[in-house]
Amino acid sequence: MNKQQDYVLQTISDRGIKFIRLWFTDVLGKLKSIALAPAEVEGAFNEGVGFDGSAIEGLTRRTEADMLLHPDPSTFQVLPWHGDDETARMFCDITTPDGQPAAADPRQVLRRTLDRARDLGFTFYIHPEIEFYLLKSRTPGPNGLEPVDRAGYFDHVPGDIVDLFRRRSVRLLEELGISVEFSHHEAGPGQNEIDLRYADALTMADNVITFRTVIEEAAAEQNIHATFMPKPHSKWPGSGMHTHMSLFEGATNVFHEAGAKHQLSRTGQQFIAGLLHHSREITAVTSQHVNSYRRLWGGDEAPSYVCWGHNNSSALVRVPTYKPDKSRSARVEYRGIDSAANPYLVYALLLEAGLRGIENNYEIPDEIEGDLRDLSDRERKVLGYKNLPMNLDEAISLTEESELVAETLGEQLFDHFLTNKQEEWLGFRRQVTNFELTRNL
Repeated sequence: MNKQQDYVLQTISDRGIKFIRLWFTDVLGKLKSIALAPAEVEGAFNEGVGFDGSAIEGLTRRTEADMLLHPDPSTFQVLPWHGDDETARMFCDITTPDGQPAAADPRQVLRRTLDRARDLGFTFYIHPEIEFYLLKSRTPGPNGLEPVDRAGYFDHVPGDIVDLFRRRSVRLLEELGISVEFSHHEAGPGQNEIDLRYADALTMADNVITFRTVIEEAAAEQNIHATFMPKPHSKWPGSGMHTHMSLFEGATNVFHEAGAKHQLSRTGQQFIAGLLHHSREITAVTSQHVNSYRRLWGGDEAPSYVCWGHNNSSALVRVPTYKPDKSRSARVEYRGIDSAANPYLVYALLLEAGLRGIENNYEIPDEIEGDLRDLSDRERKVLGYKNLPMNLDEAISLTEESELVAETLGEQLFDHFLTNKQEEWLGFRRQVTNFELTRNL
């Protein structure tokens, strides 16, 4: 037993914790959980907890069903919403019975990519801006989905249910050791955003999964429904997860260069070039649902074209200038991710794309000054700008041919992910929509 494991066991005993939930995700980032009795935790640390991996979407084949959960004691936290039945949680790494890391464990995919970055001397940090909607009910009423309010961007409504909800959510997150930078009402009715303070990529991926659970729990307490669906209504803005990234060598932010244009170093430029070069082939992962493309092509500030800009919210990749003279704050922002994405896979692919830009000396294209959506298709084509996939089918086709995605995810997870997405697309394609009925019936 190591010191962290001893601390967990002692805390369970001292606080009288009755249930310990072991958390992990499937290929799409959906949270899975089992609950252990306190007496079983030491055995879980020593030997793992067996389960049927073939029953989890994308984890393993039926002929290789036996798998083990190994709780990570560094992720131990007491869940602050269970009242008298004190409950804690730990994220898990998954192995096969012979002790090998499970090939299709999303957390392991990110670990592998972070190890590759570490071999190059880099530590990868993440700061996400997570948007979501609050609805009166999950079931549409006579007038369709009903948001909890009709407020807009940065609106403050004292004493309303959303203000109470955000305060409760932030308190819960802080109790779980997740630092919040700020929270506010977003542009859509009932739409909110909470930004998490930056952390290393693995910690942040765990935090994003925890964040979604906290938001859903806080909403349930208020008898409302929280959704991370990318675009729940055609007339409302989509919900994105704009993600700020930086690379450090020790205490040095390698994206920063004093005196350079936008204070952006050559390494930062190459990282951006890698993101742009590989953006189309990773979109099936950063925007993994049929509905995701309603957000990407629904207007507002969602990016539709492969481009970068300085302080330009229409670009796929943006170089912010909030604190231009503070080297540690230098970063790049990727805006093509929605709030329903699997953070483990997304962070792994963004990092790999950026590393390839650095290793292969990719050249960054010219930045854009305006909004590419203001140009015609012909003008964009003449200027050489490509668009992101327009639907999940196109995105799948690009991912199928991607050596980067296949190598980063690993063959097994890559195949499972594509199979799941193909099934989603075929299921959608069979539907007859209200638009078709209204237009053609």
